[in-house]
Amino acid sequence: MILKNLSISLCAVLIGVACNTGAPADDAQQVSDPVQAAIIALEKKILADPKNAELYAERAKLNEHRDSVELAEKDWQRAIAVAPSNPRWHIGLGDLYYRKIRVDEADAQFREAIAVDATNVEARLKRSEIMLLQRKYTDAMAMANEALRLDMQNPRGYFLKGWIHMEAGDTALAISSYRTAIEQDPAQYEAFIALGLLHAAKRDPLALEYYNSAIDLKPKSVEAWYNKGMYAQENGQDSLAMDCYAHIKEIDPRNATAWYNTGYILLEHQGRYADAREQFSKAIQLMPTYVQAYYNRGLCYEREQRLDSALIDYQRAIALAPDMTLAAEGLGRLQDKGLKVLRPQ
Repeated sequence: MILKNLSISLCAVLIGVACNTGAPADDAQQVSDPVQAAIIALEKKILADPKNAELYAERAKLNEHRDSVELAEKDWQRAIAVAPSNPRWHIGLGDLYYRKIRVDEADAQFREAIAVDATNVEARLKRSEIMLLQRKYTDAMAMANEALRLDMQNPRGYFLKGWIHMEAGDTALAISSYRTAIEQDPAQYEAFIALGLLHAAKRDPLALEYYNSAIDLKPKSVEAWYNKGMYAQENGQDSLAMDCYAHIKEIDPRNATAWYNTGYILLEHQGRYADAREQFSKAIQLMPTYVQAYYNRGLCYEREQRLDSALIDYQRAIALAPDMTLAAEGLGRLQDKGLKVLRPQ
């Protein structure tokens, strides 16, 4: 196990504590970066109390915040060296490894957390998620159930069960587990999103209610607004869909997909070609490699009989995605109409 291989002595822990950041430790107030200032202040506390694992953990989190992964890892290891029987430090280091896609190392730390605390629910749930992502559905479910036996009201446990059922293709059980998750914790944003997606796949209007609940929890969630917009777009509610995409543009003006989807509705549902072209052009401006935007702007031009402009956009789409069938078909239609089409070799 990772913990047993650590040979960090307390003396080694203290070496370089004050020089962790490379900044003077005597005056944190002179540092303009608040995170750096907080780290410097922590170093003074660590020098005064080197056996306080909480201080190393706090500095580890600050180093993670500024993406100093190596320094954060060392601080979690220092916390473990000082207090090896505390599962929180193993979970903290495991989370760091997990975020950096060092999955095996993360799982080892979560196993250590369980080894030092046999009743630890959080570490079991994190192991369940790793097993789920590895598509070990049976093991993932067993670990989630193990966690729920220790805490029958844990919403994350039910959320993970819903996720496992969904990945395994059992929609009914997935919905049941996600609903239990929000019964245990009405602030389970991810569960509302998942329920929305499952009901949207069935064209069930309940999807909108779940997306609205997600938006109530996170009013600036582009994900929730986009999912709601897509449901409306695919179910004949153009006005609602465009309102959702307008909200996304306010939240994130550089979100090319919101402009593209608005253009798609204007093109395919309303035949407003000039307005649609403006939306596609904005999407292309924000994402110059947006193949679908080039194609659909070309389609606008073609339907307006501006064939030379259509040709340019179809060729751009083909240049970006040589296997794009729709763009190739568009070039074929233009060729049939008498345009000289130079296809890429």
